[in-house]
Amino acid sequence: MTAMGRAPRHDLLAGLTVAIVALPLALGFGVSSGLGAEAGLATAVVAGALAALFGGSNLQVSGPTGAMTVVLVPIVARYGPGGVLTVGLLAGLMLIALALARAGRYMQYVPAPVVEGFTLGIACVIGLQQVPNALGVAKPEGDKVLVVTWRAVEAFAKAPNWTAAGLAAAVAAVMLAGARWRPTIPFSILAVIGATIAAQAFGLGGARPIGDLPAGLPAPSLAFLDMSALGSLLAPAVAVAALAALESLLSASVADGMTVGQKHDPDRELFGQGIANLAAPLFGGVPATGAIARTAVNVRTGAGSRLASLTHAAILAVIVFAAAPLVSRIPLAALAGVLIATAIRMVEVGSLRAMARATRSDALVLVLTAAATLALDLVYAVVIGLLVAGALALRAVAKQARLAQVPLKADPSDDHRAEEYALLAEHIVAYRIDGPLFFAAAHRFLLELSEVADVRVVILRMSRVTTMDATGALVLKDAVTKLHRRGITVLASGIRPGQRKVLESLGALALLRQDGGDYPTTPEAIAAARAHLHGAGVLTVPAEAPDATPASASVITEEPPR
Repeated sequence: MTAMGRAPRHDLLAGLTVAIVALPLALGFGVSSGLGAEAGLATAVVAGALAALFGGSNLQVSGPTGAMTVVLVPIVARYGPGGVLTVGLLAGLMLIALALARAGRYMQYVPAPVVEGFTLGIACVIGLQQVPNALGVAKPEGDKVLVVTWRAVEAFAKAPNWTAAGLAAAVAAVMLAGARWRPTIPFSILAVIGATIAAQAFGLGGARPIGDLPAGLPAPSLAFLDMSALGSLLAPAVAVAALAALESLLSASVADGMTVGQKHDPDRELFGQGIANLAAPLFGGVPATGAIARTAVNVRTGAGSRLASLTHAAILAVIVFAAAPLVSRIPLAALAGVLIATAIRMVEVGSLRAMARATRSDALVLVLTAAATLALDLVYAVVIGLLVAGALALRAVAKQARLAQVPLKADPSDDHRAEEYALLAEHIVAYRIDGPLFFAAAHRFLLELSEVADVRVVILRMSRVTTMDATGALVLKDAVTKLHRRGITVLASGIRPGQRKVLESLGALALLRQDGGDYPTTPEAIAAARAHLHGAGVLTVPAEAPDATPASASVITEEPPR
């Protein structure tokens, strides 16, 4: 961990810059959540400080985010502000439980197309959520963002508010153009200040302000907690906790990738986010997560320790206590413009294009995740993305399984004539199994093996089987049984120790031993097959007894590639 204070000048400057960037975002996300601008500020201060102290990343900046706002809007509509605060408290407890269970490591298994689709969907939802304030109309009823957006557009068409629309468009344009021109300058706060001055100086009545803000944080309280509603709030709390974990660990990973020598502790990060979400509702704040955009600004401006994140929270606290009357005059349309520009900047067109061109499966997962985010909610979207990605990955792995017939080759040290090998080839067929033999590929294997031509002995070369599950073992047993019914002897070679246990537990190994067992190598299996054919009177040339005992009574060695 980088010690705080090693480079205080850089950390203090980075914290100041992040606070300037975070102020309009905290206000905007507070308003969008339905709990008001003061909730966004309280979250940025309380959660920002506690997550910096207890979290697992030196550079993470936490607070209210657009992704979390997307989840909170329907909760506010259904349960009211008290329900959101209760959900935040429950989510904090769940995050701490995840940290104690060491669940942070599983973030690495989330596929990149799911993350990209998730981010694209969030960006679309954030942008659409701002349409009512950007158009200067009252927010229509409803918890589906597409429905609310359409109703807001209809209301604007009936009574256009060009002042609000102009301010929102101007703020968004300044932010987007400024980010290209001078990325290090916080154009968001400059644009908001300009819009506020214009609204006050020119009497732009169509630009509604945020409204009165309390001068300071409220005293901590549990008055919002309704014990009778806890049962119905568990499901929303799971969604909030899952999102907080996903977004925070993703943001911390982004911070690691932007630096050299920094690596976050995922379990400690979950713990820090849990503490932050336990405390924020007590002060009227909404659930918080690690914020990718603010974390990126923190890193780019030279932060090297947690001091930068703490400075960001402290500066926002000063603003809450000292400048609440000024902040309350900011037009809602200006904040909507900030969030629209933020949503646009979240979309990495180059990354999306590359992901879509990678494979059809990646493109499908990306599009489905984004569409589910827009149409359903974020947690369902991630679950759908993971399920589809997992199914496609299993399909790809299953295709790697191969059952290929291989020719019998004479051993140079063998004194048997080549004619005998030609005779053996008429009665023995050897198949090499490559890749995984598991539930997704096993039934295709059964069909292929069951169609073996009419021979006397089948040798299964299994040294290249990479993995085998219970389904694979049962299918192998079924195939051997069908071959036995046709009077075909089945021998196996090169079974690995890990696969031997699965085969033995399901009775497949005992079935193979009926014909003499399984053998460490293919030459030993061929020798056993030769002895079997000689005993059956098929071979007239005297056969040597196999010089190896079955693998069940010897040390197993991997079959050398042939």
